[in-house]
Amino acid sequence: MNGLRMFILDRSAATAPGLQVFYSRRADGPYYRWWYDDGLEHWRAARVQAHDFPTTPLCASSWKNIPVALQGSLIDHYQD
Repeated sequence: MNGLRMFILDRSAATAPGLQVFYSRRADGPYYRWWYDDGLEHWRAARVQAHDFPTTPLCASSWKNIPVALQGSLIDHYQD
């Protein structure tokens, strides 16, 4: 997954339990918002449109802070 970057909205929430929203971007591609859907019990993604982009700056997140189940979804999503 060359060039994949992960983001969160608030650096202080990087390791907070229950953090459910992440953003991803690969190279210069589009941003995706990832959230855990409790009802469906899996991670969901949606491409972030300009008008839906967060107003607060995104902070980089380490791969080790990404939940294992989300890591699997990211790998599936960004298959070459």
